[in-house]
Amino acid sequence: MSRGDDLQSQALTKPAFSETQASALVESVFGLKVSKIQPLPSYDDQNFHVCVSRTKDTTDGPTEYVLKISNTESSKTPELIEVQSHIVMFLRAAGFPTASVCRTKGDNLTSLVSTDSGSEIASYLVRLLTYLPGRPIAEIPISPQLLYEIGRLAGKLDKTLEKFHHPKLSCLRRENFIWNLKNVPLLEKYLYALGQSQNREIVTQVIELFKGEVLTKLGDFRECVNHGDLNDHNILVEAVNSAPEGAMYHVSGILDFGDMSYGYYVFEVAITIMYMMIESKSPLHVGGHVLAGFESIIPLTPVERGALFLLVCGRFCQSLVIAAHSCQLHPENKEYLMITAKTGWKHLQQMFNMGQEAVEEIWFQTARSYDSGIAM
Repeated sequence: MSRGDDLQSQALTKPAFSETQASALVESVFGLKVSKIQPLPSYDDQNFHVCVSRTKDTTDGPTEYVLKISNTESSKTPELIEVQSHIVMFLRAAGFPTASVCRTKGDNLTSLVSTDSGSEIASYLVRLLTYLPGRPIAEIPISPQLLYEIGRLAGKLDKTLEKFHHPKLSCLRRENFIWNLKNVPLLEKYLYALGQSQNREIVTQVIELFKGEVLTKLGDFRECVNHGDLNDHNILVEAVNSAPEGAMYHVSGILDFGDMSYGYYVFEVAITIMYMMIESKSPLHVGGHVLAGFESIIPLTPVERGALFLLVCGRFCQSLVIAAHSCQLHPENKEYLMITAKTGWKHLQQMFNMGQEAVEEIWFQTARSYDSGIAM
């Protein structure tokens, strides 16, 4: 979900290219002949699944791509998208299942295209990535083994990114980026979207606890670059067998690096836990499996572990409040925007009602079971 820092400005910035216009972009900017194109869901950018025809010059190249058209706000920060593109390439070279970034006919990673609507000229950054195989994990029953592997994946990502260097890497210090987990208090100006409700009361309580018990400890957390959006639609899997008792899956793709920013190790695992809870039939047990996988790569400190509960609650609040706000800006995109809300409010309320100590006991006991070789 690639989104700008200022949510208020998003009402007029989402691209609205037709399939015909998108096909023309692929051909004019990247020199590929489109045989089929269809839109893909997106938060406030525009994505297309593109199939291209083979030519005598591209007999062994990929035939499926994703065309990404950034909204006008994101397109004003090309250095940020450049860094994200280089990170995708760096991770692919390191063995992660990320897309390849295709170069333009001018040998660039992006191209800025302008459209004239009659009343104004708008500019959009355009990229083309290879299409990754697999199904979103939102579509399959997630086993404890897969949750553990996803936790390991999150840890490996953060650990590997410690070795990434780029002259513009500082642009990932996005201080007011609404999706950075430390910015949960910024949700206060969007609470109106919830009306006067029990949901609003819970979010208000989480924000106050967050200010007192998380923000005061940021100096004790270990900093790193976060992917920041390992949700159940951004991780793709493929079956490795078709056993009668249930297929085993492996991760075949990692999508959407648009929310990358400087954060902390504990942010990554908290975000991952929250999103893995969304479709789970036993959401409170998810955290222990993801945590065990993450800690097999990066063990958390006691202070980081102590903040995990509120960080997961905080991410629920970010996702739910921003979705409610965005639905008012883009009602036509409501079905996609409200994916988390279908179960998210119920999970947040259940966690909050149980309380930190009870939830931590489930998570930490499950994580400990991996130490003894008897996963719960």
